[in-house]
Amino acid sequence: MRDNGPVSGKEIELRDDQLIISRTDNQGRIVYANADFIEISGFTEEELIGQSHNIIRHPDMPRGVFKFLWDNLATGKEVFAYVKNMAKDGSFYWVLATVKADRDAQHNIRGYTSIRRKPSSEAIRQATGLYREMLAAEASAG
Repeated sequence: MRDNGPVSGKEIELRDDQLIISRTDNQGRIVYANADFIEISGFTEEELIGQSHNIIRHPDMPRGVFKFLWDNLATGKEVFAYVKNMAKDGSFYWVLATVKADRDAQHNIRGYTSIRRKPSSEAIRQATGLYREMLAAEASAG
């Protein structure tokens, strides 16, 4: 797993009107980041463009969530997931992500679009518990 630096434990709560949008190429490298993504992540646009999207991956996120995401995207399905992301300064923020494959005229995947918004506090509570259990299972399985 990528080491994105020290975790601060400080939470950034998204505003109700914030909509984080990013696009990647088919290798998961960021090719577009909107102003809300730049603001919340704490990275500049220059720091984000060309980087793997896992630049914001928080260590509390189980690998299984991303396996589910990539397996479903590969079959052409749109994916909805609760994700805990990490900002440049080590703080974290929760999102409800909608991710879909972008296809060219021949239906080949040319990249991905992710639109993220503020999740409910109940969803965060449930995801936190589930992800803690998943991380423990992943750690015990090696």
